[in-house]
Amino acid sequence: QVHLVESGGGLVQAGDSLRLSCAASGRAFSSYAMGWFRQAPGKEREFVATVSGFGSNIDYTDSVKGRFSISRDNAKNTVYLQMNRLKPEDTAVYYCAAVWVSSSWAVQKDPLSYDYWGPGTQVTVSS
Repeated sequence: QVHLVESGGGLVQAGDSLRLSCAASGRAFSSYAMGWFRQAPGKEREFVATVSGFGSNIDYTDSVKGRFSISRDNAKNTVYLQMNRLKPEDTAVYYCAAVWVSSSWAVQKDPLSYDYWGPGTQVTVSS
């Protein structure tokens, strides 16, 4: 069982930066691929970024490449999402998620494949 809690959201202006954190409880954190997803009002939850168990494999959705960076600190059971040059269209509730994987290289973009989710943190970017 993995319990996830996000933090770091807030209200910022376009062009600003935020760093989201996701703290995980439970054992064998490195056995889980981690993902960040977001959901804007009236839209479906969408993939943002994912990182493999030891951080060696990373992937992003095209709209955040070059602006967002995902990382993890397995000693702290925490995954981060550094968000730079934020845009109003980044406004959403951001969720972190965990899925157990058998390969240290595995990442996952499909939200339906994730086993555990945090409650989310609101990010609002004003123009």
